[in-house]
Amino acid sequence: MNYISFLINNEERFGIVSDNKVTDLTGQINNTNSLKELIKSNGLEEGRNYAKNNPGEIDLSSIKLLPVIPNPSKIICVGLNYHDHVKETEKTVADNPVTFQRFNDSQTAHLQDMIIPKASDKLDFEGEMALIMKDTGSHINEDNALNCIAGYSCYNDGSVRDWQRHTKSTFGMGKNFKKTGSFGPHMVMAQDIDDYKKLTIETFLNGEVMQSASLSQLIFDLPFLISYVSKALPWRAGDVLVTGTPGGVGFKRNPPIYLKEGDKVDISISEIGTLSNTLQNEVI
Repeated sequence: MNYISFLINNEERFGIVSDNKVTDLTGQINNTNSLKELIKSNGLEEGRNYAKNNPGEIDLSSIKLLPVIPNPSKIICVGLNYHDHVKETEKTVADNPVTFQRFNDSQTAHLQDMIIPKASDKLDFEGEMALIMKDTGSHINEDNALNCIAGYSCYNDGSVRDWQRHTKSTFGMGKNFKKTGSFGPHMVMAQDIDDYKKLTIETFLNGEVMQSASLSQLIFDLPFLISYVSKALPWRAGDVLVTGTPGGVGFKRNPPIYLKEGDKVDISISEIGTLSNTLQNEVI
């Protein structure tokens, strides 16, 4: 039983999906109208209990999924967080993590199109695990950091490589073209994952494995990242932390691989699920 955000009859709602049926939780728990609000009200377990007693009647195929959290107050992304990716980019492991931000408009959802921007033909894939955070504030101790996670999901941190390298000092613009980052398909509650380090992540391009790693290979682990960011900004309910991509990205292959219209990218994380998107050219 996993949490989703979705559209039905042009209304933004949220609920729980189980066996391809959706229980609509909008307004049912603590008067909350979004998954972000439910997390803030500490109502996740209550929502799951409601869904157990009220089996879904909405077919999953009849709704349009949204990014798991459509409007987080912040999306913090981590770069260069696997040794093989550091090596392929000819960088060195730093003392502190590389971080950057994404904006809500840069996101799309499971089974929705990722957009190849008109301004570039160098859109690349990056399979990553995303954390959805609780409302836990600032200066989090690493020993308590995992308790600050509401749930886990998949993320494709699509990167427009030429725009990412327009300057040497920052690459945020290359990470923020509209609908180049995908977030979904759902949120698995943190309590359902016994040990995140045992999870595996794979990225497939048109069915071919491009990236494959274990979450145990993260250079900066989740407690460190959660604590590190919290020293600068408080974690608010529904905030998103995207934890880095393994080696195998397209632009470092020989020859380089960039996404083209009609391509299908799948990000699969064990015990969490598979995020799938088809690529379409931007239409102006």
